[in-house]
Amino acid sequence: MKIAVIDLGTNTFHLLLASVKEGSFSVIYREKTAVKIGENGINDGKITPEATKRALAAIHRFKAAIDAEQIQHVYATATSAIRNAQNGRELVALIKEETGIKVRIISGLQEASFIYYGVTHAMALGHHQSLIMDIGGGSIEFIIANDEEISWMKSFEIGGQRMMDKFQKNDPILPSEIKQIEEYLTENLKSLFDAVKKYKPAVLIGSSGSFDTLSDMYRVGKGIEKKPTETEYPLTLRAFENALQLLTTKNREERLSIPGMIELRVDMIVVASILINFVLQQTGIKEIRVSAYALKEGVLLDTIHRLPAHTKRS
Repeated sequence: MKIAVIDLGTNTFHLLLASVKEGSFSVIYREKTAVKIGENGINDGKITPEATKRALAAIHRFKAAIDAEQIQHVYATATSAIRNAQNGRELVALIKEETGIKVRIISGLQEASFIYYGVTHAMALGHHQSLIMDIGGGSIEFIIANDEEISWMKSFEIGGQRMMDKFQKNDPILPSEIKQIEEYLTENLKSLFDAVKKYKPAVLIGSSGSFDTLSDMYRVGKGIEKKPTETEYPLTLRAFENALQLLTTKNREERLSIPGMIELRVDMIVVASILINFVLQQTGIKEIRVSAYALKEGVLLDTIHRLPAHTKRS
């Protein structure tokens, strides 16, 4: 059988089409598009008419791809921007009315659980604790876990788009703006650092978005080939530190010229890198890994797990 998964993120909408057999999947098609439904409204709790138009256009395009593959099983999830917007449910209703696709608005903890499920199917965590970090436009999910269980997880509504709108008024970003971001994170991530002290994770695992681009920058610089079957991407602490220096001192046009950079990430990656660096500095973690799987793969794998046995074999 075939399954479609749609992730309606704050900045990016993702489509994943997969063929499922014997309880595992193979990817038929992937697409991601910058919808930016949080732009100019996320901190006011609203989705603007312009963002609504972009969202509907993206879902119509996804629906055409789904129909072309004759896929009947569609699982769509919406995260931070939609779950917190006053008119988020209106957008969900419009999507259902225009495309027939039912979108499920998930909580931050559900989001974190799906991310964990995706990451642990992409890479082995072992018995030691790791800190998983997923930076979205609206929220950031942190999960402290190993292969066996989750020890602690929390979703913070302080994602990249929110931070950009709140603090970044200049490009390149000013040192004073970086300081404001770090002071804000000190205040708002206290529970994370308390959990880190308790569980002592030794590795930071990044999933999705900016971590993918940071890995691509490193990969291109080192001439490392990217294979479509990879489930873990390369990145070192030194490479991240070098990238941070570039990203926080260049303007948008200059960042776009960095090998491995894509336009989809060029804006939010500045704040995202500052977030990553702050977490590394505060926790003392010295190792970074990057998972190729995140929320959408977690939703797909969870869906496969819940399917009746006879459908998994078809």
